[in-house]
Amino acid sequence: MTDLVAVWEVALSDGVHKIEFEHGTTSGKRVVYIDGKEEIRKEWMFKLVGKETFTVGAAKTKATINIDAVSGFAYEYTLEVNGKSLKKYMENRSKTTNTWVLSLDGVDCRVVLEKDTMDVWCNGKKMETAGEFVEDGTETHFSVGDHDCCIKAVSSGKRREGIIHTLIVDDKEIPEVLE
Repeated sequence: MTDLVAVWEVALSDGVHKIEFEHGTTSGKRVVYIDGKEEIRKEWMFKLVGKETFTVGAAKTKATINIDAVSGFAYEYTLEVNGKSLKKYMENRSKTTNTWVLSLDGVDCRVVLEKDTMDVWCNGKKMETAGEFVEDGTETHFSVGDHDCCIKAVSSGKRREGIIHTLIVDDKEIPEVLE
């Protein structure tokens, strides 16, 4: 990988994906790797600027690498996810998902709640869940191994804060992480 020019980390519901991009400015070569696996390879591209579009993760999220000339033989590489800059995409994602990282039986687990669909993911797998209405909100129950897990959704009582989601595993509250 001598022509590696850019590396990005993209946090999706099924995990954090590493996107690497090789751009041979003399040969015109373009190679995209996702999590170390080659996804796109183009040799002898005479147009050195342009785009490479591909999908990432279990949900086949659309991603595009933009190649722009800055000056002379200098290039700028930007990643768009679902049509937004990576920064905007991640800011928007932090509003639509909650993420928790915890260790269960010596294994690191990354639990993601997609607030719009109430889908729950754990280490890249969509979990079977059971939702129920309770006195102060809702509870979404699922299991990870032998562990009982529950995401409680309770109104904050403040319009601007909205609903507060809390992950409880084996009767212990797990702190949320910001990605």
